[in-house]
Amino acid sequence: MASVVLGIYLAAATFLSAVKTVVLPRSANTRITRYVFRVTNLVFRLRMRGVTTYEERDRVMAMYAPLTLLMLPIVWLSGVLIGYMFIYMGLEGMPMYNAFKLSGSSLLTLGFERFDTTFSMVFEFSEAALGLIIVALLISYLPAMYSAFSKREALVTMLEVRASTPPSPEQMITRAYNINGLRSMTDLWELWEVWFAELEESHTSLAALVFFRSPLPGRSWVTAAGAILDSASIILSTVDIPSDPQAQLMIRSGYLSLRRIADFFNINYDPNPAPTDPISVARFEYDQLYDALVAAGVPVKADRERAWCDYAGWRVNYDRVLLALAALTMAPYAPWVSDRSLPRGTIFRRGRRNGA
Repeated sequence: MASVVLGIYLAAATFLSAVKTVVLPRSANTRITRYVFRVTNLVFRLRMRGVTTYEERDRVMAMYAPLTLLMLPIVWLSGVLIGYMFIYMGLEGMPMYNAFKLSGSSLLTLGFERFDTTFSMVFEFSEAALGLIIVALLISYLPAMYSAFSKREALVTMLEVRASTPPSPEQMITRAYNINGLRSMTDLWELWEVWFAELEESHTSLAALVFFRSPLPGRSWVTAAGAILDSASIILSTVDIPSDPQAQLMIRSGYLSLRRIADFFNINYDPNPAPTDPISVARFEYDQLYDALVAAGVPVKADRERAWCDYAGWRVNYDRVLLALAALTMAPYAPWVSDRSLPRGTIFRRGRRNGA
């Protein structure tokens, strides 16, 4: 009887993991899915030992998320197979080899093995149904995944036109000023506010998307997020134009989105930072940017000290989660983002999540 209970538990836990990962329209960090990603990540990190260039590392890691996704249904089907194998062993007292043959035949609907008792047939039919459901879930999962990926990458690709590659707030601000003026950027902030909202929804309910890399090695959703957030923060704090409420809303949408994704991966951050808390951008780096904007003819606020404090007050809201996600995804080089990514061992918290 204990074997039957254990088998039912394994099969049910495996099936629930598949449902929570694929069907549930909210973030659900299931143990099986998490372990599959961790084991695959370990294999890929071992593969990258000795890799010295980012291009080679990007080429290796580009396969990480797709291969892990293909591993998930194999693990789910294996969990169901093992669970039902224990059920058949406990129910009919059959040897492990015979139970394995019966479970595999039922799960994959091969039909070469069966056991003609009422209880066994009920379990055989239910196992075949679970196998078909898991395969159907995967078939429906991949189109949703790639649809969300394409939607994410559209604005990431468009950012190159405005901010170059790697994306730079300085490039974005000076180019916008020289073409249409900075007050014309309100529509852009609206687009990125929606982008961040969609990012939060897709990258927590379909968490594998976090590790899907952009088609070109120099692009990344993380560095794009950092560039657009820094651009808005610099315009609000440093550039001498009337404050744009839409830029403020976009920044709030951005850091809330990044924090929700960080919560899913159990990344440590302060949910209520003070404006005076330290940030990863040094004062001399900000001064270099300030001088570059002046040289480009962009109108800046005369009180440099006040401007720096205002910029730091905006940046502190997303500084740590941005750098942690850059480290987690091995993002390509971008100033003020992946060039100062947090060491991997420092980004994960112990214990409960923020707000839990």
